[in-house]
Amino acid sequence: MSVIWVLLLVASVVVAAATGRMAALPGAIAESAGRAVSLSIGLVGILALWLGLMKVAEEAGLVRALGKLARPVLRRLFPSVPAESPAMGAMTMNIAANMLGLGNAATPFGIKAMEELERVNPDPGTATDAQALFCALNTASIQLIPASVIALRAAAGARQPADILGATLLASTCATVAAIASAWALRRLFRSSPAPGPPRV
Repeated sequence: MSVIWVLLLVASVVVAAATGRMAALPGAIAESAGRAVSLSIGLVGILALWLGLMKVAEEAGLVRALGKLARPVLRRLFPSVPAESPAMGAMTMNIAANMLGLGNAATPFGIKAMEELERVNPDPGTATDAQALFCALNTASIQLIPASVIALRAAAGARQPADILGATLLASTCATVAAIASAWALRRLFRSSPAPGPPRV
C-alpha cells in the first residue's frame, strides 16, 4: 500500500506540473485532507451503530442460523471436504459472517478454514481446488447488509444510505456466481491440460 500511495503522489505532482497547476496542488491537498478527517469522524458514529447491531445479531445466533442454511450448499460446492471436517464449519461461519457485513468476525473463520484445508492438502504449498474456490467465495461474498458502504453513504450525507441493499445483493450475487463459475472452469481447464503434472487451482 505504501508503494501505491507514493505512486499516486508522484503521479499527481507530475500531472500538476504538466498542466501548469502546481500552485493549486498544495491547496487541493489541504482541502482533501480536511474532507478526509470530516468523513472519518462522521463514520465513527454510524459504523459503531451498525457494528453494534451486527454484534447483537451475532450473539443472538443469526450468524449460526445463516450458517446452517448455507451448509447444504457448501457440501455440494466442496465435495472433497468431509462434512465433519473443521474446515467445513469454519467456511460456513466465514460466509455467514460476510453475508451480514461482519468482516472482523469473518476473518478469523477464513484463516481457520484455510489452515484446516491445508492440513488435508496432498500437495502442501499448492492451492487445492477447495482452497481456490473458498478464496473466490470469500472475495465475492454475497452481502445481505453492506454495513460499511451504508456507513460511508451516511457520512457523505446521503438521504437514504440504505437504499443500495437491493443493488448490492444483486451485484454480490452475480459476483459470487461468476467466482464459482470461474473456479470450476479453471479447474477443468488445468485438469484437461496434456502437460504432465498440471498445477492445481
